[in-house]
Amino acid sequence: MDFQELKTDRLKLVEITDEYIDPYYAIMSKDEVTKYYGMPSLTEREQAENIVRSFRDNFAVKKSIRWGIIWKESEAFIGTVGLNNWSLYSRKAEVGYELDPSFWRKGITSEAVSAVIEYAFHELGLYRLGAVTFPQNDASSGLLRRLGFREEGLLRGYLFQNDQNHDALMFSRLRHEFLKEES
Repeated sequence: MDFQELKTDRLKLVEITDEYIDPYYAIMSKDEVTKYYGMPSLTEREQAENIVRSFRDNFAVKKSIRWGIIWKESEAFIGTVGLNNWSLYSRKAEVGYELDPSFWRKGITSEAVSAVIEYAFHELGLYRLGAVTFPQNDASSGLLRRLGFREEGLLRGYLFQNDQNHDALMFSRLRHEFLKEES
């Protein structure tokens, strides 16, 4: 399977290649971005290089897909969106995303995640999309609800960040719910 680029009105979702290491590092080194991410802020460029390599490697073995979010107007790399814990056999994956704070509250994440949802259900034939977020992350929980995800419950001690375990909220959206809304 080849990597499929996606397009929306304002965005291009592209494969994350080495040319995006520096802007990815710039985003992921910001504490406000990683506050509810489940990993600490990056402190060295080499960490970003390793993560970008893992995006490619995990796509090659069909474990995840991660797109770079490109703002069409300026061609700037402004974040990523993707499917984690992808299982072809179980027809499921989990949605994840992050965005440069200068682009927050403009509907960009919603636009990017919507494109990924459509791709996941139509092109990949997935049955279930999950999403995990910190209970304190009201912006992410609100986004997921607006995109048709339902809160399933609390996963106790599920996320590990800053040397401690944190609870997480689990959300999901099923294929038949998506197709019903489309018609």
